[in-house]
Amino acid sequence: MNPRLGDLHPYPFEKLRALLAQAKTPPAHLAPISLSIGEPKHPTPAFIIKAMQNAMQGLAVYPPTKGDAQVRGTIADWISRRYGIERPDPETQVLPAVGSREALFSFAQTIVDSQANGWVVCPNPFYQIYEGAALLAGAKPYYINAQPERNFGYDWASVPADVWQKTQLVYVCSPGNPAGNVLELSEWETLFALSDTYGFVIAADECYSEIYFDEASPPLGALQAARALGRNDYRNLVSFSSLSKRSNVPGLRSGFIAGDANLLKQFLLYRTYHGSAMSAVVSAASIAAWNDETHVLENRRQYREKFDAVLPILAPVLKVEKPQAGFYLWAQTPGSDTDFTRDLLSATNVTVLPGSYLAREAHGLNPGANRVRMALVATKDQCIEAAERIAGFLRG
Repeated sequence: MNPRLGDLHPYPFEKLRALLAQAKTPPAHLAPISLSIGEPKHPTPAFIIKAMQNAMQGLAVYPPTKGDAQVRGTIADWISRRYGIERPDPETQVLPAVGSREALFSFAQTIVDSQANGWVVCPNPFYQIYEGAALLAGAKPYYINAQPERNFGYDWASVPADVWQKTQLVYVCSPGNPAGNVLELSEWETLFALSDTYGFVIAADECYSEIYFDEASPPLGALQAARALGRNDYRNLVSFSSLSKRSNVPGLRSGFIAGDANLLKQFLLYRTYHGSAMSAVVSAASIAAWNDETHVLENRRQYREKFDAVLPILAPVLKVEKPQAGFYLWAQTPGSDTDFTRDLLSATNVTVLPGSYLAREAHGLNPGANRVRMALVATKDQCIEAAERIAGFLRG
């Protein structure tokens, strides 16, 4: 067996199940409401389903590892429209992915030199795929703690020079999971300068980029930031995106990786052996989804309504603020986040996720401790009901 498998941590939801097994049986008259898992629950648009149904003949052919040319062209067009930048070259700067999760993991296996005893810098809290990808690639994760006083951003200068010197890959998530913070241009400028100095690659996870609240101010993207700073070749930068949250198709497993052509060339070589390719059926549905923004506008409207309804209920009893983007609330608890989660279920049949399960102890603290993540993915009525139960629980 691969000995590195023993380095992997239990997944947050595995830990959550063990915690909730300790809870008392909730009142029978209260229906369960889950705010713990970030799985979109809005209906999948009918036109995407129709496009998939109409492409079933694609099951009869092997999909190209590089992806269908029309898919790559459609993604390149979307990037250009969304970020107001020159269209990436679909031949060399865009690759379809079977969901951003697969790409985020396998990209590290391409980049990391397992013989170099190097670092992969991860935000903390973080999406656990970053850590697992680093460990299985033979690197050590270095956690950089989110700081509330920086809007849950990062002090890149806090990373020691000897760590940067051995850093091969940096994961960033913007908009962030769980806090919904968006990296500003000045932060990208700092990170690009560090990359130029030390030679590491930046993997920008942007799977929440299309869930935001101000239609006039969409989140800044990594490729957009690079172009604004004159880095037109996207050197040492790739971005990852997905249709899961944008188009409510988490089961479709469709996303993309885009950026530095030299890195994508090596990633494509790896994937040729890895065997991850998007089928013609999924390609057809993806083309339909990337080409339509009407359903995305409606998706954002529904999330906006839920945040506007829930925050006035929770704000008097919890320290919680509206994020810049995404569909999570990152709320501070009055005490232990694990006790709060367990006791909340016992009293209200509402499930949230302890923030400490999304982070690691690093530099003397766990930056997720005494916080919980609430995913506003249920219906508006369910989210309101959950917020009212939480408020009642806190008021005693």
